[in-house]
Amino acid sequence: MNKAPETVSKSFARGIAAALLIVAAASASLAAPPLNGWMEQFTLNDPPKPAPDTAFLNDAGKEVTLADFRGRVVLLNFWATWCEPCVRELPSLDRLQGAMGGDDFTVLAVNENRAGAEAAKPFMKKLGLKRLTVNVDRKMALARALGLRGMPATYLIGRDGKVLGSLTGIAEWDEADAKALIRYYVQRGG
Repeated sequence: MNKAPETVSKSFARGIAAALLIVAAASASLAAPPLNGWMEQFTLNDPPKPAPDTAFLNDAGKEVTLADFRGRVVLLNFWATWCEPCVRELPSLDRLQGAMGGDDFTVLAVNENRAGAEAAKPFMKKLGLKRLTVNVDRKMALARALGLRGMPATYLIGRDGKVLGSLTGIAEWDEADAKALIRYYVQRGG
């Protein structure tokens, strides 16, 4: 009879050890952001870098900086009306803002046209974009401060105002892989 409790105790210990291994494996898989599909092109900053405090114009024509968005995860996208991949990408950004935009997350589409809002507003209306606002980067000051090398270019900024990573080139931002990357940072406090 002495062996029965010992056998139960060993089985219990093995069960606990197996459960701990499963939890550890799940935690390890969540330790890094998911970079699948379109997000395989996403480059993480290790460590994240502070976002510049360069001003740009919001939809009302008021000067703002990225610091005005602290407390939210921000997907900052640079685009222009003459950039065909940018134009192709904008509808997915609009859908992403509709699906995930709110107190924890926002998409900032920043236009780089020389004509600014005069060119961007009617263009966005023509594309049927309803959720994105028109932000304008005068003289590409914000783009230069971030080291923009081409468009479209998208930067993910954490709640603390640090640039978590970027993707230069087109992506479908409303697909599951992109949403998983964004959710990763929203749920972790970005």
